[in-house]
Amino acid sequence: MQFRQKALSKLQSPEELDVPVRFARPQGRLALAVTVVVMAAASFWAFTGSVSSKLSAPGLLTHAQGSYLLQSPYAGQVTRVLAEEGRLLSPGAPLAEVSTDRGVRIVRAVAGGRLTTLLAKTGSVVTTGADVATVERVSDPDEPLVAMLYVPGDEGGSVSVGAAVDLSVQSVPQQRFGVLRGRVQAVGRAPQTQAQVAGFLGDTRLAEEFTQRGKPVAVLVRLERSSATRSGYRWSSADGPPYAVDSTTPVTGAVHLSDRHPVDWLLP
Repeated sequence: MQFRQKALSKLQSPEELDVPVRFARPQGRLALAVTVVVMAAASFWAFTGSVSSKLSAPGLLTHAQGSYLLQSPYAGQVTRVLAEEGRLLSPGAPLAEVSTDRGVRIVRAVAGGRLTTLLAKTGSVVTTGADVATVERVSDPDEPLVAMLYVPGDEGGSVSVGAAVDLSVQSVPQQRFGVLRGRVQAVGRAPQTQAQVAGFLGDTRLAEEFTQRGKPVAVLVRLERSSATRSGYRWSSADGPPYAVDSTTPVTGAVHLSDRHPVDWLLP
Protein backbone atom coordinates (compact mmCIF):
# COMPACT_ATOMS: atom_id res chain seq x y z
CA MET A 1 0.00 0.00 0.00
CA GLN A 2 2.88 2.37 0.74
CA PHE A 3 4.31 2.05 -2.78
CA ARG A 4 0.86 2.42 -4.36
CA GLN A 5 0.21 5.67 -2.52
CA LYS A 6 3.55 7.07 -3.68
CA ALA A 7 2.75 6.18 -7.30
CA LEU A 8 -0.68 7.82 -7.15
CA SER A 9 0.69 10.96 -5.58
CA LYS A 10 3.39 11.20 -8.25
CA LEU A 11 0.82 10.94 -11.03
CA GLN A 12 -1.30 13.69 -9.44
CA SER A 13 1.69 16.01 -9.06
CA PRO A 14 2.15 18.45 -12.00
CA GLU A 15 5.76 19.21 -11.11
CA GLU A 16 7.26 17.13 -14.02
CA LEU A 17 4.83 18.08 -16.79
CA ASP A 18 7.42 20.40 -18.36
CA VAL A 19 10.11 17.70 -18.56
CA PRO A 20 10.59 16.48 -22.22
CA VAL A 21 9.98 12.80 -22.85
CA ARG A 22 12.68 10.91 -24.84
CA PHE A 23 11.05 8.55 -27.30
CA ALA A 24 14.28 7.19 -28.91
CA ARG A 25 17.94 7.14 -28.12
CA PRO A 26 20.45 8.67 -30.61
CA GLN A 27 21.67 5.16 -31.46
CA GLY A 28 18.12 4.18 -32.44
CA ARG A 29 17.70 7.21 -34.71
CA LEU A 30 21.00 6.38 -36.42
CA ALA A 31 19.92 2.79 -37.05
CA LEU A 32 16.60 4.04 -38.46
CA ALA A 33 18.37 6.48 -40.77
CA VAL A 34 20.72 3.75 -42.05
CA THR A 35 17.76 1.43 -42.69
CA VAL A 36 15.93 4.10 -44.68
CA VAL A 37 19.02 4.85 -46.77
CA VAL A 38 19.62 1.15 -47.50
CA MET A 39 15.99 0.60 -48.51
CA ALA A 40 16.06 3.66 -50.76
CA ALA A 41 19.28 2.48 -52.44
CA ALA A 42 17.86 -1.03 -52.90
CA SER A 43 14.68 0.37 -54.47
CA PHE A 44 16.70 2.58 -56.83
CA TRP A 45 18.87 -0.38 -57.91
CA ALA A 46 15.81 -2.61 -58.37
CA PHE A 47 14.38 -0.19 -60.95
CA THR A 48 17.58 1.04 -62.65
CA GLY A 49 20.09 -1.82 -62.19
CA SER A 50 20.45 -4.87 -64.40
CA VAL A 51 21.12 -8.56 -63.82
CA SER A 52 22.69 -10.79 -66.47
CA SER A 53 22.05 -14.53 -66.70
CA LYS A 54 23.00 -17.50 -68.88
CA LEU A 55 21.11 -20.50 -70.17
CA SER A 56 22.99 -23.80 -70.46
CA ALA A 57 22.11 -26.25 -73.23
CA PRO A 58 23.75 -29.34 -74.79
CA GLY A 59 24.57 -29.54 -78.47
CA LEU A 60 26.92 -30.60 -81.22
CA LEU A 61 29.43 -29.06 -83.61
CA THR A 62 28.26 -29.75 -87.14
CA HIS A 63 27.68 -28.14 -90.53
CA ALA A 64 24.62 -26.10 -91.31
CA GLN A 65 22.91 -28.86 -93.34
CA GLY A 66 23.35 -31.51 -90.66
CA SER A 67 23.76 -35.24 -91.36
CA TYR A 68 21.66 -38.19 -92.45
CA LEU A 69 21.59 -41.80 -91.36
CA LEU A 70 22.05 -44.27 -94.22
CA GLN A 71 20.17 -47.55 -93.81
CA SER A 72 20.57 -50.76 -95.71
CA PRO A 73 17.89 -51.56 -98.30
CA TYR A 74 19.04 -55.21 -98.25
CA ALA A 75 19.30 -58.04 -95.77
CA GLY A 76 22.44 -60.16 -95.80
CA GLN A 77 26.11 -60.28 -94.86
CA VAL A 78 28.58 -57.46 -95.51
CA THR A 79 31.33 -58.96 -97.67
CA ARG A 80 33.31 -55.80 -98.39
CA VAL A 81 33.52 -52.21 -97.19
CA LEU A 82 34.04 -49.75 -100.05
CA ALA A 83 34.51 -46.41 -98.24
CA GLU A 84 36.55 -44.89 -95.42
CA GLU A 85 35.46 -42.63 -92.60
CA GLY A 86 36.34 -38.99 -93.13
CA ARG A 87 36.20 -39.19 -96.95
CA LEU A 88 33.93 -37.06 -99.13
CA LEU A 89 31.32 -39.04 -101.02
CA SER A 90 29.51 -38.15 -104.22
CA PRO A 91 25.80 -38.95 -104.57
CA GLY A 92 25.40 -42.66 -105.24
CA ALA A 93 28.92 -43.54 -104.11
CA PRO A 94 29.26 -47.23 -103.03
CA LEU A 95 29.75 -47.88 -99.31
CA ALA A 96 29.47 -51.63 -98.86
CA GLU A 97 28.78 -54.91 -100.62
CA VAL A 98 26.04 -57.09 -99.12
CA SER A 99 25.65 -60.75 -100.05
CA THR A 100 21.94 -61.56 -100.23
CA ASP A 101 19.91 -64.56 -101.34
CA ARG A 102 19.57 -62.80 -104.70
CA GLY A 103 23.25 -62.13 -105.15
CA VAL A 104 25.62 -59.30 -104.20
CA ARG A 105 24.02 -55.89 -103.73
CA ILE A 106 25.73 -52.51 -103.26
CA VAL A 107 24.68 -50.06 -100.53
CA ARG A 108 25.16 -46.54 -101.91
CA ALA A 109 25.10 -43.03 -100.47
CA VAL A 110 21.75 -41.33 -100.97
CA ALA A 111 23.31 -37.85 -101.15
CA GLY A 112 26.84 -36.52 -101.23
CA GLY A 113 28.75 -35.57 -98.10
CA ARG A 114 31.44 -36.61 -95.66
CA LEU A 115 31.35 -40.10 -94.23
CA THR A 116 31.59 -39.52 -90.47
CA THR A 117 30.63 -42.95 -89.11
CA LEU A 118 30.69 -46.33 -90.85
CA LEU A 119 28.68 -48.85 -88.87
CA ALA A 120 28.83 -51.71 -91.36
CA LYS A 121 31.85 -53.95 -90.91
CA THR A 122 33.08 -56.77 -93.10
CA GLY A 123 31.44 -60.00 -91.97
CA SER A 124 28.60 -58.35 -90.10
CA VAL A 125 25.02 -59.36 -90.83
CA VAL A 126 22.54 -56.59 -91.59
CA THR A 127 18.78 -56.58 -91.90
CA THR A 128 16.63 -54.43 -94.12
CA GLY A 129 16.55 -50.95 -92.57
CA ALA A 130 19.65 -51.52 -90.41
CA ASP A 131 21.91 -48.50 -89.84
CA VAL A 132 24.93 -48.59 -92.14
CA ALA A 133 26.59 -45.16 -91.96
CA THR A 134 26.23 -41.52 -90.98
CA VAL A 135 26.94 -39.02 -93.74
CA GLU A 136 27.35 -35.30 -93.10
CA ARG A 137 25.73 -33.10 -95.72
CA VAL A 138 28.72 -31.04 -96.83
CA SER A 139 30.43 -30.58 -100.18
CA ASP A 140 33.46 -28.57 -99.03
CA PRO A 141 35.52 -29.81 -96.05
CA ASP A 142 36.58 -26.20 -95.36
CA GLU A 143 32.99 -25.08 -94.90
CA PRO A 144 32.77 -23.36 -91.48
CA LEU A 145 31.31 -25.25 -88.56
CA VAL A 146 28.26 -24.25 -86.59
CA ALA A 147 26.95 -25.40 -83.23
CA MET A 148 23.43 -26.75 -82.89
CA LEU A 149 22.13 -26.40 -79.33
CA TYR A 150 18.95 -27.95 -77.97
CA VAL A 151 17.30 -25.66 -75.43
CA PRO A 152 14.41 -26.88 -73.24
CA GLY A 153 11.15 -25.98 -74.94
CA ASP A 154 9.84 -23.78 -72.13
CA GLU A 155 13.01 -21.65 -72.21
CA GLY A 156 13.43 -21.23 -75.95
CA GLY A 157 11.54 -17.92 -75.92
CA SER A 158 14.23 -16.31 -73.77
CA VAL A 159 16.93 -16.80 -76.44
CA SER A 160 17.33 -13.94 -78.91
CA VAL A 161 19.12 -13.82 -82.27
CA GLY A 162 22.55 -12.22 -81.94
CA ALA A 163 23.04 -13.28 -78.31
CA ALA A 164 26.60 -14.22 -77.32
CA VAL A 165 27.29 -17.90 -76.66
CA ASP A 166 30.21 -19.54 -74.83
CA LEU A 167 30.79 -23.12 -75.99
CA SER A 168 32.60 -25.70 -73.87
CA VAL A 169 33.98 -28.22 -76.37
CA GLN A 170 34.28 -31.77 -75.07
CA SER A 171 37.57 -32.45 -76.88
CA VAL A 172 39.24 -29.21 -75.66
CA PRO A 173 40.39 -28.77 -72.01
CA GLN A 174 38.53 -25.68 -70.85
CA GLN A 175 40.95 -24.86 -68.02
CA ARG A 176 43.78 -24.54 -70.52
CA PHE A 177 42.25 -23.20 -73.72
CA GLY A 178 38.99 -21.63 -72.56
CA VAL A 179 35.69 -21.67 -74.43
CA LEU A 180 34.71 -21.22 -78.05
CA ARG A 181 32.92 -17.95 -78.91
CA GLY A 182 29.76 -17.76 -80.98
CA ARG A 183 26.55 -15.85 -81.69
CA VAL A 184 22.96 -17.09 -82.02
CA GLN A 185 22.10 -17.10 -85.72
CA ALA A 186 18.62 -18.62 -85.61
CA VAL A 187 16.09 -19.94 -83.09
CA GLY A 188 13.61 -22.67 -83.97
CA ARG A 189 9.98 -21.68 -84.21
CA ALA A 190 8.65 -24.76 -82.41
CA PRO A 191 9.95 -27.58 -80.19
CA GLN A 192 11.25 -30.61 -82.08
CA THR A 193 10.40 -34.27 -81.67
CA GLN A 194 13.03 -36.95 -81.19
CA ALA A 195 12.55 -38.02 -84.81
CA GLN A 196 13.18 -34.46 -86.06
CA VAL A 197 16.36 -34.15 -84.00
CA ALA A 198 17.58 -37.53 -85.25
CA GLY A 199 16.76 -36.53 -88.83
CA PHE A 200 19.08 -33.53 -88.61
CA LEU A 201 21.90 -35.09 -86.59
CA GLY A 202 21.77 -38.52 -88.19
CA ASP A 203 22.17 -40.04 -84.74
CA THR A 204 19.29 -41.64 -82.84
CA ARG A 205 21.31 -41.99 -79.64
CA LEU A 206 22.08 -38.26 -79.47
CA ALA A 207 18.49 -37.44 -80.36
CA GLU A 208 17.30 -39.51 -77.42
CA GLU A 209 19.79 -37.73 -75.14
CA PHE A 210 18.77 -34.23 -76.27
CA THR A 211 15.06 -34.96 -75.80
CA GLN A 212 15.25 -36.49 -72.33
CA ARG A 213 13.68 -33.40 -70.75
CA GLY A 214 10.98 -33.06 -73.39
CA LYS A 215 10.82 -31.52 -76.84
CA PRO A 216 13.67 -28.99 -77.23
CA VAL A 217 14.00 -25.88 -79.35
CA ALA A 218 16.90 -25.95 -81.84
CA VAL A 219 19.24 -22.96 -81.61
CA LEU A 220 21.77 -22.46 -84.42
CA VAL A 221 25.02 -20.81 -83.28
CA ARG A 222 27.45 -19.22 -85.73
CA LEU A 223 31.05 -19.62 -84.58
CA GLU A 224 33.18 -16.48 -84.59
CA ARG A 225 36.15 -16.79 -86.95
CA SER A 226 39.74 -15.81 -86.18
CA SER A 227 42.87 -15.99 -88.33
CA ALA A 228 45.06 -15.87 -85.22
CA THR A 229 44.17 -19.38 -83.97
CA ARG A 230 45.07 -22.80 -85.29
CA SER A 231 41.43 -23.89 -85.31
CA GLY A 232 40.31 -20.81 -87.25
CA TYR A 233 37.79 -19.81 -84.58
CA ARG A 234 37.84 -17.33 -81.71
CA TRP A 235 38.38 -18.61 -78.17
CA SER A 236 38.34 -16.98 -74.75
CA SER A 237 42.09 -17.69 -74.56
CA ALA A 238 44.51 -15.90 -76.86
CA ASP A 239 45.44 -18.85 -79.07
CA GLY A 240 42.93 -21.60 -78.40
CA PRO A 241 43.90 -25.26 -78.86
CA PRO A 242 46.84 -26.06 -81.19
CA TYR A 243 44.63 -28.28 -83.35
CA ALA A 244 41.44 -28.06 -85.35
CA VAL A 245 38.06 -28.93 -83.87
CA ASP A 246 35.95 -31.40 -85.80
CA SER A 247 32.28 -31.73 -86.52
CA THR A 248 30.16 -34.19 -84.52
CA THR A 249 32.00 -33.05 -81.36
CA PRO A 250 29.65 -32.61 -78.36
CA VAL A 251 29.49 -29.16 -76.79
CA THR A 252 27.71 -27.39 -73.95
CA GLY A 253 26.58 -23.86 -74.74
CA ALA A 254 26.08 -21.02 -72.27
CA VAL A 255 23.71 -18.56 -73.97
CA HIS A 256 23.83 -15.00 -72.64
CA LEU A 257 20.26 -13.85 -72.02
CA SER A 258 19.05 -10.26 -72.14
CA ASP A 259 19.76 -8.20 -69.02
CA ARG A 260 16.75 -7.66 -66.77
CA HIS A 261 15.90 -5.16 -64.03
CA PRO A 262 15.70 -6.83 -60.58
CA VAL A 263 12.14 -5.51 -60.14
CA ASP A 264 11.10 -7.63 -63.15
CA TRP A 265 11.58 -10.75 -61.04
CA LEU A 266 9.02 -9.42 -58.53
CA LEU A 267 6.35 -8.26 -60.97
CA PRO A 268 3.93 -10.82 -62.45
